[in-house]
Amino acid sequence: MTRTVYYTATTLDGFIAGPGHSLDWLLSREADPEGAMGYQAFEKTVGSLVMGSSTYEWVQRQGADWSYDQPAWVLTHRALRPYEGRDIRFTAADSPADLRALHAELVAAAGDLDVWIVGGGPVAAQFADAGLLDEVVVSIAPVTLGAGMPLLPTHVELVTREVAQNGEFTVVRYDVVRPG
Repeated sequence: MTRTVYYTATTLDGFIAGPGHSLDWLLSREADPEGAMGYQAFEKTVGSLVMGSSTYEWVQRQGADWSYDQPAWVLTHRALRPYEGRDIRFTAADSPADLRALHAELVAAAGDLDVWIVGGGPVAAQFADAGLLDEVVVSIAPVTLGAGMPLLPTHVELVTREVAQNGEFTVVRYDVVRPG
């Protein structure tokens, strides 16, 4: 069964990016991509992905090539520069009805694999508020920032399913508890 998963990293005080969208706190940390709940195993479970424009533009500012083979959707109200030859779709979906329609597309594209909410807490919050988020997997770094982009800026009830250590990170897998 396809699940919608918010897989991300955060600081101990709950920020996924620092002021100015800085990820210096993350990029300077040691983690094993093949280790416990690491990225290499996770990426094999992903059939489609969705991200916000801030995450998409951050990837472009790094000057790196697009590293995803899966179909991707970017939530935006602006025209963004595409990566040529990649299956990237831009959408202004933001109402609950729009998100449900988008989610159906994401699930269909994922096939038997999962949908990954990449990067932004606001995007994960939109999916959670629409009742479309199933799981949160978060790598918690031993650092605080005091300000920045919050991990998940909405109320979500979670149940802990797994905890592991990967390098400097504590990694926790949660299931989302849906009302009713």
